[in-house]
Amino acid sequence: MHRVSVSSSNIRSIGYDRQLGTLEVEFTSGDIYQYFNVPDHLYRQFFQASSPGQFLNDNIRYSYRYQKIS
Repeated sequence: MHRVSVSSSNIRSIGYDRQLGTLEVEFTSGDIYQYFNVPDHLYRQFFQASSPGQFLNDNIRYSYRYQKIS
């Protein structure tokens, strides 16, 4: 999945597959997680958030099924 860099102290890049609703988050630690069934509007809000880490914690991390992929 293609990811784009974001300005964040703990998130390096994010990507999104609109067809599958899969959000991919690469952390500065090198860990990569995929979050499933994330709506497109939420991805767009996440991408534009002034604090991506805070947005992830508040709106995605505990609300959507996820798996660590690396």
